[in-house]
Amino acid sequence: MALARNLIIGAGTVSLITFVAFFGRLPAFRNTPIGFLHRLLVQHFPSALHQLDVKLTNGRITSGGSRLGNYLMHDKHPVVVVFFLGLVTACAAMLLPSFWSLLQLHHKLFAFILVPQPYVFLYLSAKKNNETYITTLNHTQQMRHYPYDRVLYHPGKSCSTCRFLKPARSKHCSICKTCVARMDHHCIWVNNCLGRGNYKWFLALLLSTTVLIAYGAYLAWYALTPKVILHYSKYEHFYRYKPSAGSDPNSIATYFNAKLHNLLQYSSIYLDAGGICGSGVGLLALLTWPLPLGLLVYHIFLIWAGMSTNESAKWADWRDDMAEGVVFLGHRRENTMQEHRSAMPSRVYSAHSSSSSSPMPTPPETPPDDEEPPTTWPLESRHILIRTRDGQAPKSLPDRVSSVVRDDGFERVWSLAAVENVYDLGFWDNLSEALLN
Repeated sequence: MALARNLIIGAGTVSLITFVAFFGRLPAFRNTPIGFLHRLLVQHFPSALHQLDVKLTNGRITSGGSRLGNYLMHDKHPVVVVFFLGLVTACAAMLLPSFWSLLQLHHKLFAFILVPQPYVFLYLSAKKNNETYITTLNHTQQMRHYPYDRVLYHPGKSCSTCRFLKPARSKHCSICKTCVARMDHHCIWVNNCLGRGNYKWFLALLLSTTVLIAYGAYLAWYALTPKVILHYSKYEHFYRYKPSAGSDPNSIATYFNAKLHNLLQYSSIYLDAGGICGSGVGLLALLTWPLPLGLLVYHIFLIWAGMSTNESAKWADWRDDMAEGVVFLGHRRENTMQEHRSAMPSRVYSAHSSSSSSPMPTPPETPPDDEEPPTTWPLESRHILIRTRDGQAPKSLPDRVSSVVRDDGFERVWSLAAVENVYDLGFWDNLSEALLN
């Protein structure tokens, strides 16, 4: 029973640390205990170790650890990918042979279908494609996918590295050394950025990994349960929970102690019946399958909200500023909306300039087409947000902003509910856009 308890505690601790390390930085957990544990893990604890190391070795140990951590988290390398695929391979190689003779045919076929899927979807997520990376060859097309909402993204901004105008919803990745269309985040698990072209394969990777791990836990339970029940029925008197002398048998404490005792006893019997290769991997799968499921649920929430991970951080910054009362909302002029421009013939667009054999006049309030070409997106934002330092309504605005904002002034906003998200078309349209572009 001690072995079962130690394995449960160890696997649960590893799962919690993994969850906090990779998910605690998300804006949704910023002001939660998960966010606090993340800051404790990646900021306060390393800082305390560094201070101790400075006194003992003049900082040599933590300096080397810092370089290693920076390489693992901020350089493009296959170490984490190899670790992930190696873990999947090792667990499958240990689990399936242990129970193979006990499985029915349909379980064997299902295992053959499920095991290769994480490898396939990880490859598709890591593969370069023209829909994900922005280059001079596809820049024209990328500029016409999404409109600038003038809240998170503004026209006329150029990437200082790639040297071309940044399409709406794009972001330059310092690890991949390129701009990414509809940037979600750089994922070390696939050693690639996730964007417009490969985001769907990342969702498939999360789904397939969740199903595979959960199915592995189910196979361990399915194969070992008959042995465990038979063994327990023979020695029930030995495994039965015996309350301590003087304790109330009807108290809540006794009830939970009995449940915990039974859990540890069953886990111990399972470990004895299947061994480390079978039961140990099954127990690890039981405790870890919620991790990819949690990340999948979070990305489904992002799809429902019509935003990416990168945009969720931007919205979180706006929300914090609104709570301080320094954000003001204005309305765009109707003649600067895309409906006005879309009625004009489209122009031949390049990454640095635009030309046309018969150029049409452009209203003075409208940015030139080389900065804001018409897009195929069905909506365009009517709002403009301004952040001020002193918390007072803006009095003077840059020409780019004043030319498109109405003259009826700005109003202070306290909540994101007052601002429309132009990239939110409703859940099913958002899902279709994420999967089918």
